[in-house]
Amino acid sequence: MPSPQIRQPKVLVLRTAGTNCDYETDYAFQLAGAKTALVHINQLLSQQVSLSDYQILAIPGGFSYGDDIAAGILLANEIRYKLLDAIIDFIEKNGLIIGICNGFQVLVRSGLLPQINAVAQEVSLTSNTSSKFECRWTTLTTESTNCVFTQGLPEQIYLPVAHAEGRFIAPEETIDQLESNGQIVFRYASSDYPDNPNGSSRNIAGICDPTGRILGMMPHPERYLTRYNHPRWTREDLVAEGDGLAIFRHAVNDVSS
Repeated sequence: MPSPQIRQPKVLVLRTAGTNCDYETDYAFQLAGAKTALVHINQLLSQQVSLSDYQILAIPGGFSYGDDIAAGILLANEIRYKLLDAIIDFIEKNGLIIGICNGFQVLVRSGLLPQINAVAQEVSLTSNTSSKFECRWTTLTTESTNCVFTQGLPEQIYLPVAHAEGRFIAPEETIDQLESNGQIVFRYASSDYPDNPNGSSRNIAGICDPTGRILGMMPHPERYLTRYNHPRWTREDLVAEGDGLAIFRHAVNDVSS
């Protein structure tokens, strides 16, 4: 039997010390039609909150635990060693996960992305080749994949980045496999700096797992929800909706159907 329709999907926006994009991500999912909850990871670890009560898990940007040791690694270890079974069960029951910027770093370091061979770290997000924090807007190309979050997106979208460790690197054979599996979701539109702001291999800006239900991306879709978020909104005739909102809406629509 088909699963019953969910009238208003529930989104768990995960936060911890150092998270700073949780409110924007929460608002993005509300605009997309979901019911949201800001949940500290300690509430999951203590079982005050159950992930099984939600349909979407969002890991927002920021500097979780101050990015001590390396960006996202402490939160990634909490997930990997204390919550991994619950998260795998969540995905197997058709849940969706999005990790943005620091959230992408967490997904990579926990092994939830890209999951080519096993749940172990297979790729890295490391220091930008510019050796500085990059805060700018950039054009992305949307690849043809089975990623739930990006179905129907235009060929190019415009989003901001804000990170110091966003350079996607991996062994060439791993990237070849990502290519052949259709797991590369977003690329920077050009390999030239600053269009590719961090020097990522093959201009990779976002990837998904083989199921298309886990998305990690360095750019911030939650920072471009309406035309008023655009840096040139007073000078250009822009549509009302920002490029980032569709990513959240596609997720909400998928778990609603």
